[in-house]
Amino acid sequence: MSRHQNAPCGSRRSFRARLSGLVFGGLALGALAGATAPADAGTITIWHNYGTEVNATALSAVVAAFEKADPDVQVKVVSQPADNYFALLTAASISHSAPDIAVMWTGVWDLKYAHLLANLRPLLPANTLDQMKGLRWASQDYDTAKALYVLPLEDQFYIGFYNKDLLKKVGFDAPPRSWSELTDACQKLRAMGVDPMLYGSDSQALSSEFYPFYDLSYLMAGAYPADQWSGLADGKIPWTSQPIADQLQKWADLHKNGCTNPDVLTTSDILTKFAAGKAAMIVDGNWNLQQLYDKMGSSLGVFPLPFSNTPTKTVVELPGDGLSLLKSSQNKKDAIAFLTFLMSGDAQKILAQSGLVPAREGYAASNPLYADLFALTEKDGFTAVPMIDNVIQPPLVDVGQRVLTAAFAQQMTVQAALQKMQDAWNNLPADQKH
Repeated sequence: MSRHQNAPCGSRRSFRARLSGLVFGGLALGALAGATAPADAGTITIWHNYGTEVNATALSAVVAAFEKADPDVQVKVVSQPADNYFALLTAASISHSAPDIAVMWTGVWDLKYAHLLANLRPLLPANTLDQMKGLRWASQDYDTAKALYVLPLEDQFYIGFYNKDLLKKVGFDAPPRSWSELTDACQKLRAMGVDPMLYGSDSQALSSEFYPFYDLSYLMAGAYPADQWSGLADGKIPWTSQPIADQLQKWADLHKNGCTNPDVLTTSDILTKFAAGKAAMIVDGNWNLQQLYDKMGSSLGVFPLPFSNTPTKTVVELPGDGLSLLKSSQNKKDAIAFLTFLMSGDAQKILAQSGLVPAREGYAASNPLYADLFALTEKDGFTAVPMIDNVIQPPLVDVGQRVLTAAFAQQMTVQAALQKMQDAWNNLPADQKH
């Protein structure tokens, strides 16, 4: 699939070799060969925490195309456990066994681990880099003129998936768009003997339980405009504030009132169960869209979560992760060649064909359901907001994974859970309260 693979014998030069004479941000890529002493020249290692989701298969496909374009480089792809991925990455850096390239989340996450990450801005071709989406969220202080720590892999959505056939059976030609419509749909679906919403772990397996920040992003959008979310990080908005408490109580009531499966903390493999018609709706990310579409076809629909008193006009969209170059890499030259290839048209087409949304402008997603998602902001007046877990401090994400799921399952009150979140913020070092 590489446009380089058909070079005639005798004149063929590898992708890496063609890059070596280029100057990126004033730094010749070839000069990097002398900047490091590769322990295993011609080999780079990439870590990811994608589990078995489409991102993992898409990354492997890009790697295969890169190796075909540059047979002098071998890429080792290592899947790491998602639930302690960042701890493993930190430990590997300390022990000098870190990979050359690692998947990294954008927003506050790349800022937290910036001391491990190389600035990509002077190392990648500026004309192509400028076409990549979401660079603000991958840059120091969210300023695209400053250091860039992550090259986005794809544009991402936190969304709901729904079974069109099941909703039509209870009189819904379109998915619910508000709390009241969701309540109505839940009651009718439950009366029909179907779980309205199915919660549990999915293919990424960030933990053994469901990931609450898909929901929390929409819950916060129903409490405060996104341009005020920085108040959650700097303390101007207490986690115990009434608008947040009201939203989370309505969310917890979904489980209490039978809108979900009873075993929300122990159910696993929700994608398979949803695709088999065991529930009408699930909450997840667009990276699982293709997998579901392959099984459900035209019965599958996508929708923004209706966690709003009025019909929602918010969709959560952000290039939430990508690939970073570790400062400790012993083969920066080949690692940069791979990251440059990732931005190429060939790689972007592979990502689209895998069912993802390419992060480079001008390359469209292939699945027809993405037209529905992009129409929300382009035609229907929706506002795109970032993922809340890319905005708040990582220690709060860790605490939220425990207490928000417990509140949803009625094992802790909403007030107690939010106090735990506030306590976590109070305990942050002063230099992290921003």
